[in-house]
Amino acid sequence: MDASEGNPKFSAFPFKPYSIQFDFMNALYHSLNHGGVSMLESPTGTGKTMSVICSALQWVVDRRRQQEAGFVWGKDQVNDGGLGSDDEPDWMRNFDVNKDDQVKEEKIKNKKDKFGYNSKKKNNKNSCKESLTAKGCESLEKKIETVDVSDKEFLLEEYESEDEDDPCCVSSKRRATKSILTSSSEDDSDEEEVEEKKFKVYFCSRTHSQLSQFIKELRKTVFASEMDVVSLGSRKNLCINEEVIALGNSTRVNERCLELQQKKKNKASKIKNLKVGAGVHRKKASSGCPMLRKRSLQREFRNEASQRGPLDIEDLASLGRTLGTCPYYGSRSMVLKADLVVLPYQSLLSKSSREALGLNLKSNIVIIDEAHNLADSLISMYDSKITLSQLENAHCHLERYFMRFRNLLGPANRRYIQTLMVLTQAFLRVLHSEKDGNLVGSCHYIEQASEETRASDFTMAINDFIFELNVDNINLFKLLKYIKESNVMHKVNGYGEKLSTTEKMSAHNKTRENGEEGSCQSAFQALANMLQSLTNNDSDGRIIISRSRPTSLTKHQGYIKYVMLSGEKLFSEIVDQAHAVLLVGGTLQPIEETRERLFPWLLPNQLHFFSCGHIVPPDSIMPIAVSRGPSGRSFDFSYSSRSSPDMMRELGLLLCNLVNVVPEGIVVFFPSFDYEGKVYENWKSSGILERITKKKRVFREPRNNMDVESVLKEYKDVICTLSSTNPGVNQASHTGAILLAVVGAKLSEGINLSDGMGRCIIMVGLPYASPSDIELLERIKHIEGFRNSKSTENPRLSTCNDIYHGDVRGGFDILRSCSNRGKEYYENLCMKAVNQSIGRAIRHINDYAAILLVDTRYASDSSKRSFSHPVTKLPQWIKDCLVSSTNNYGEVHRLVHQFFKSKKTC
Repeated sequence: MDASEGNPKFSAFPFKPYSIQFDFMNALYHSLNHGGVSMLESPTGTGKTMSVICSALQWVVDRRRQQEAGFVWGKDQVNDGGLGSDDEPDWMRNFDVNKDDQVKEEKIKNKKDKFGYNSKKKNNKNSCKESLTAKGCESLEKKIETVDVSDKEFLLEEYESEDEDDPCCVSSKRRATKSILTSSSEDDSDEEEVEEKKFKVYFCSRTHSQLSQFIKELRKTVFASEMDVVSLGSRKNLCINEEVIALGNSTRVNERCLELQQKKKNKASKIKNLKVGAGVHRKKASSGCPMLRKRSLQREFRNEASQRGPLDIEDLASLGRTLGTCPYYGSRSMVLKADLVVLPYQSLLSKSSREALGLNLKSNIVIIDEAHNLADSLISMYDSKITLSQLENAHCHLERYFMRFRNLLGPANRRYIQTLMVLTQAFLRVLHSEKDGNLVGSCHYIEQASEETRASDFTMAINDFIFELNVDNINLFKLLKYIKESNVMHKVNGYGEKLSTTEKMSAHNKTRENGEEGSCQSAFQALANMLQSLTNNDSDGRIIISRSRPTSLTKHQGYIKYVMLSGEKLFSEIVDQAHAVLLVGGTLQPIEETRERLFPWLLPNQLHFFSCGHIVPPDSIMPIAVSRGPSGRSFDFSYSSRSSPDMMRELGLLLCNLVNVVPEGIVVFFPSFDYEGKVYENWKSSGILERITKKKRVFREPRNNMDVESVLKEYKDVICTLSSTNPGVNQASHTGAILLAVVGAKLSEGINLSDGMGRCIIMVGLPYASPSDIELLERIKHIEGFRNSKSTENPRLSTCNDIYHGDVRGGFDILRSCSNRGKEYYENLCMKAVNQSIGRAIRHINDYAAILLVDTRYASDSSKRSFSHPVTKLPQWIKDCLVSSTNNYGEVHRLVHQFFKSKKTC
């Protein structure tokens, strides 16, 4: 029967699907038919990725066939995607431009030649003749002539906004000039026109490793050869310029890439103002990134990538190195003709990133994988933060630039730069203030136990913050437009760099300039982001102000941070454009929280939800709530008890026993890196670690994500070597390995710990977020208002200026004062992290593992608690098999021993 009649065929599935996989594909297919928002839940290890590929792409194929047959479906595709952004190379913005747009631009060029660089001098002179006397023009020219030749490149082009009519100004809006700014050495007349594909699929996930896994699964299907696929990644992952890669930090890599592009444009056009170019010969652009100088190589990159089929990030980077051209911009130029775009969260969920990449969601399909923490991931992308040192850096550079060029700048440039200086001064006053002042109103600071430090973190609403700083008369929208169009950041930064190399800087300045947060470019970007945040609705977020304060060990770095709290508006921009938005994950419940936070306009019966069971049989898992250790001590890993030496020793004794009965690999998940470090040091000093290592090698998850792969590979090699050893041969004393991991870190998200790599998963305690986190408390207070708009009248949850002293007890007091909604969110954060971690083990139908939940709070007979029972939030396939209570550790040991003994004889 035809797919359109309700029974789709999934012939691309490389093997016979299990019943739950077929049900999942059917549900996804029909969700695409209906459109709108759907949530599809399938436990990790059930072949979810393959099911998504085969159902979503089959739907695309079926719809296109129907269109070709004359079947009218939905609305016509409208390509309203942008041409990219100002961070693209010049020629990128000319690639694949629609003919109608080209005609319009041609008309604009013919009508307004003053925007073209070749005619700029002429138009400037004509403008002067019409608006100024010849004497006035000559006076301005003489002033500019006094500038050193080496400084002229830093002088800002005259700026003219829509409501400003300076007769001697030439507009610097790059929209009007972007078709003229070409600095490539090759002719661009041979660029081909490409019509954007209809029913494009955008698939995004949290990490590059998850996206690479998606590509590997895609290659197993016929769609790999039938559809055009492109993977998008960050500059850090795709850059092949050795000079830029050496910077390491992703922020620095981004900055350097943009600087190279900007320098290329600046070199291509030296003449910016009246007579500025006198004595300076215009030179052919030879600066910029060497990986972007030849467009022919970019065309070759696109052709080669298309012929090779689906490539992941590593493949694209390798191809770029082979051809000697940039894979980052090369992959971006392939988006228009792609059927399937594979990209990380940030690129799709961030509006600025979508615009920069030119992603057109109109009537297309968006699939968001690993969507269990989508709401928090989305709003965190819109947070902004600027530190005290960044503010000082930005203000210093602005001041020095203004003092140097104030007599040469036009009135608009002077006014806007002075406005920026006023704002940075106002921000600095907030962070330097030693007294409460008006900012904290009638609230009072709470003294810490130590006399050396006085807590000074407090929050404010946006409007209160702006009024208290006395900057409410500044039009932030116009100021942001000026920053974007005038190129002021690059000019001020360039002049600052010149001074730093020609003048003797103090050791303090050098440190600040070369620090990770110290570059002028970073400071300006942080300032722009903060100003952008202040344009949000007052109820969308909160301002956190943390002032500098000395401690016994170091000095706390003061900062101003905007925390976005509402994701409804952000997500609606995606939903309104796309034909269908699918949220996919292993554990998406409770769905009501997600609905309220992201799409509350949808009634519960309008949200399509599907959930399936696990493919593994119940006897392949052994989940046990472990409430007591080998010596009979009760396991209590609550915040107040977990750091006691006795509790850490009891956990070590548990491991000493388990290494004797668990084959191959054991993965232990700790609540945090700090606690893992404390436990490890305790085991090391007490001799427990030595007892464990006699049986299994111990590996630790590194804090640096760049080092995770090497540790994981070594851990895997130990397991694989053991598995390949002949069972009849007397093996070495080691019977496998133990991996100490951290909940919420890289190993708990999207890493495959199948078979011997994860025969036993141990979850230490309940990884509740720290109640001392001021951002967390602001989110909880915001969520409290969902069901009861009057909840903010509670004095404990007031939305006035709140002083918070970072005390855990104070955080718990706020949590206890919450209604069920706030507490539920706090619990959900914890249990989603638990479910993600324990789901790393069972990855296919023949896999098996023991899952030990080590804490008395997991046991059914646990004592009274303030929160709901954590077991109720475990996945159903684990709850159905959970041994929720045991009399003593001996019973736990017996169950684990019998479980693995039965698997050994199978």
